[in-house]
Amino acid sequence: QVQLVESGGGLVQPGGSLRLSCAASGSISRINTMGWYRQAPEKQRELVATFTRSGSIVYADSVKDRFTISRDSAKNTVYLQMNSLKPDDAAVYYCNANIRNPGYPITNQDYWGQGTQVTVSS
Repeated sequence: QVQLVESGGGLVQPGGSLRLSCAASGSISRINTMGWYRQAPEKQRELVATFTRSGSIVYADSVKDRFTISRDSAKNTVYLQMNSLKPDDAAVYYCNANIRNPGYPITNQDYWGQGTQVTVSS
């Protein structure tokens, strides 16, 4: 079993910054993809930023040039630095990872964190 534990959400004024962290722990053979999604009230969950299987990064257009995803592979942790936050960025942010399970046959499984609330308001 794998756990994703997020931290770093909170209340910030428009134009402010927050840094989210997500640490994966448990039975991990390989992390295939790992990144962040968000869901605002009455909206669908959407991709924010993620590391792909090849190690490249994908950002949602709405956060490019404002958010930066990074990782510490030794710690199985990803970070999301969010700058110039806008009210539209307010949402519950979820960490997601697709992880290869130990052993054979090879199986991969999607995991989600519990979510962390980001509120952008003056």
